[in-house]
Amino acid sequence: MTTPEIPAAAQDYERMMGMVTGYWVTQIVRAAAVYNLAGHLASGTNTSEEIAKEESTDPDATRRLLRTCASLGLMTSDDGVHYTGTSLLNTLHKDAPNSLYHFAVSQSAPGHWLPWGRFPEAVRTGDHQVKAAHGHATVFDYFAGHRDEASLFTASMTNLSVAAAEDVAAVLDTKGVRLAMDIGGAAGHVVRAMMKADTELHGGVFDLPHIVPAAAEAAQADGLAERFTVVGGDFFEKQVPPADLYVLKYILHDWDDDSCVRILKNCRHSLADGGRVAVVEHLVGGIGEPGLGSLMDMNMLDMTGGREREIGEFDALFTAAGLSRVKTSTAGAFAVIEAVPAA
Repeated sequence: MTTPEIPAAAQDYERMMGMVTGYWVTQIVRAAAVYNLAGHLASGTNTSEEIAKEESTDPDATRRLLRTCASLGLMTSDDGVHYTGTSLLNTLHKDAPNSLYHFAVSQSAPGHWLPWGRFPEAVRTGDHQVKAAHGHATVFDYFAGHRDEASLFTASMTNLSVAAAEDVAAVLDTKGVRLAMDIGGAAGHVVRAMMKADTELHGGVFDLPHIVPAAAEAAQADGLAERFTVVGGDFFEKQVPPADLYVLKYILHDWDDDSCVRILKNCRHSLADGGRVAVVEHLVGGIGEPGLGSLMDMNMLDMTGGREREIGEFDALFTAAGLSRVKTSTAGAFAVIEAVPAA
């Protein structure tokens, strides 16, 4: 049985043009970030000539960039010469709360940009495209040889973690929890937010040995050192330190199902009696449901070989690891999915 063809209307062509040229906007936003337009306009450097002089860019190209940024809602101008930044542009200010500056620059840089240029091949093969684009097994191997870009990516993940940490802490009940461990938690933004919300809670970070010192330093700066611990190790090994609550934020989406089950089994093995595991990820909704989850899933397909998952797919991981889902909450753009040992 054939489905009747639905003729495309004028607005469909307009919408598709926006989709096809979306990568133009990505690089325009990158330029706005790289040349610090938010910072310049905030400080009163508000003409293309002044900005071009400060940034050593071509004056006419800079004028055209500002004009285009205004058409995208990033700034306004009453006279076509002097510009004022909008609240949208301020998301790219380096010092703004929850700044997207580093995310904008890192996502449009070669490390991500070139593998995304091969995205149809990722769909054809089911394999990520980092090796084909860069000659490295993983994007993290690529970053090892491109430290400046790696720093941008790390800063972008920090910005996103800071933005999400308080939301996650607000929905995770820590009553009766003696120790919460942020598994693969880097600087421990989530667990530190939980400790600030619950002044009796002890927390810590379990991550690779060369990463955990940053978590200890951050806890010291927050005045949490007496209640904070760090443990170096590998979550693929059965060396996850015992705890009452494990938080895995943005961890499972990097890995295939077998790897995720291995991580969860190791957490299950070390979980204290009465404890639970909290997985924090973007959740893929139903067919046709808009949201970041399905877009991020394509990013995982292209960049890591991992995936974003539907709730049923998380249930399957939990079952395979000897866990059972007991609660699902919303924390900003994330889902907080809690599981306990299966009966």
